[in-house]
Amino acid sequence: MSAAAGATGDNPAASKLGLTSGQIVQELGWDDDVDEGLRLSVEDAIDGELVEEAVEAVDVVLLWWREGDGDLVDGLVDSLTDLTDTGYIWLMTPKVGRDGYVDASDLSESAITAGLAQTVSATVSTDWSATKLVRPRGTRR
Repeated sequence: MSAAAGATGDNPAASKLGLTSGQIVQELGWDDDVDEGLRLSVEDAIDGELVEEAVEAVDVVLLWWREGDGDLVDGLVDSLTDLTDTGYIWLMTPKVGRDGYVDASDLSESAITAGLAQTVSATVSTDWSATKLVRPRGTRR
């Protein structure tokens, strides 16, 4: 392991996301405001690069979303396109008081409308929170 990988691989935020080596993670919604340190730690955790355009089904979608990004339901439904049946979405939203903050009730309502269930939330950086969204058990796409 390189020194750079060791430095970011110890990031507790990446371990909160429960990612493992070999998983394929698609990143959607990237912009200049994302947490680059978190992105690097995710890449270290999966021992690979984040993919933008999936050529095969992905295990996880890392979706960066801000209030002004449009309809969250549409964004979540679009995130399901390349996701395996057992895959899940980590929805990254700005924390309370940050530019682009998404209200928790909007997030919850959008997840339900998109056919997803919220499971866990985690603080993953100074400016971003993560919410894990899964397909309810027994649902197929």
